[in-house]
Amino acid sequence: MKKLIISMLLIMPLCFVIAEEDINSVTSISKARIDNVVKLLRGNKVDKQTRNKKVIEMVEKAFDFNQMAKLSLGKKYWKQMNKDQRKEFIKLFVKRLKDSYLEKLDMYSNEDIIVQPAKQVKKNRMEILTYLVGEDNKREMNYKFYRSKEGWQVYDVVIFGVSVVQANRSQIAGFLKERSIEDLLERMRTLGEL
Repeated sequence: MKKLIISMLLIMPLCFVIAEEDINSVTSISKARIDNVVKLLRGNKVDKQTRNKKVIEMVEKAFDFNQMAKLSLGKKYWKQMNKDQRKEFIKLFVKRLKDSYLEKLDMYSNEDIIVQPAKQVKKNRMEILTYLVGEDNKREMNYKFYRSKEGWQVYDVVIFGVSVVQANRSQIAGFLKERSIEDLLERMRTLGEL
């Protein structure tokens, strides 16, 4: 028993070192990605279509869009879908998220972006607080990460106090109170929205 306790005491500091390395890694990788997106937005060397393609390539590495889709739908409705419906929902939802993200890029007007160090909020959860700083204002965005099979990935973004996942879940739940899952998919197919 004494050996077990001593072993645990020796291993515990290693756990904190690993967590600290993860925090530093997530912070530096996120900052580098944000800096690269900002450089692309500030440069006028590429057309909008090329810019958007490059931005999505950078963002796809950091975001788990599939997880965001599942969380936005919620367990109740996820269980009600068959395999084909789930696959289609994820595809349509991810397209919608990416399109929305790209639309917001056009609103960028040379604000500075401040990236705070990541902080661990749970065993397998981290957050990075960023600020979009303009001449007259400072807007907050919080990126929420979880440890996936591929490493640390964003599963939600809180923009100006509003969670993307929670906002979509509320919208979907409201829609599905009155209509069916097939109605939701049809709306997403035809209108590209919820």
